[in-house]
Amino acid sequence: MNWDDLRLFLAVARAQRLAAASRVVGLDATTLSRRMDRLAADLGTSLFEPGSSGLMLTARGLQLLRHAEAMEHSALEARGEVAGERGLLSGVVRVSVAEGFGTWLVARHLASFQRANPNIIVELIASSGFLNPSKREADLAVLLARPKSGPLVTRRLTDYTLQLYAAPAYLDRAPPLRTPADLKHHVLIGYVPDIIFSPALDYIAEIRPGTAPDIRSSSINAQHALTASGAGLCVLPRFIGEQDPQLVPVLTAQIALTRSFWLVVHKDMRQLARVAAFIDWLSGLIAANADLLAGRHTAA
Repeated sequence: MNWDDLRLFLAVARAQRLAAASRVVGLDATTLSRRMDRLAADLGTSLFEPGSSGLMLTARGLQLLRHAEAMEHSALEARGEVAGERGLLSGVVRVSVAEGFGTWLVARHLASFQRANPNIIVELIASSGFLNPSKREADLAVLLARPKSGPLVTRRLTDYTLQLYAAPAYLDRAPPLRTPADLKHHVLIGYVPDIIFSPALDYIAEIRPGTAPDIRSSSINAQHALTASGAGLCVLPRFIGEQDPQLVPVLTAQIALTRSFWLVVHKDMRQLARVAAFIDWLSGLIAANADLLAGRHTAA
């Protein structure tokens, strides 16, 4: 095995495309492809397979990646000791998270991770729906339910609470709201019922049984904007509602929901140093914001 091929292999594994990797290593894509074919032949195994986002590592490719990154890390540490430079982790970490969690917590603090790890590129996929670590669509995901199967390592990341919120402008013109029974006279904002991506998000069925939202969006950020504009009432995570001074909680004694976030990572990816570094940072972020997640925080 040509040791320089491992350097090229790392570039392809991180870029997931030959054209992008070729620009990093200074070789044309055809030459780089031949080098990867030679490396695979030397090892007697396939290293990459086509995927939805480009070239994806096979199980054997992931094993080689761990060894190649360990060698790279050792080289960086050696350089740091000899030349007085700090060894840095590098590569891409693709993280799939719920839109609200990604926008209101992760994105607001992600700069601290990238300052500490400037050579790690975080791809934050914050959307309504999740990429699947089992299929290696993401390196790790924060899900609303624990997966029932797959080659995954999972743990409960945190519980979080939700509350019914409204803008004062809505409450000023709306009918009285003293008990949950009064909700039948109010406009409720929520998810589109037939494309809701998790049963855990069907809040309206829980607080006003037998009905659907009056105003609907697949986006929690759109729901937040609708609520802030005075369009109606909305169940929002308290890590969103408590950070927006335009909103006030209502029926706090009668309605309080709890949900959980689950950290999910493919068992082959958990050992990668850059993935482990991000998980450690995310765990610290959760600990630092425990009061906000639990609803013990009041925005200034």
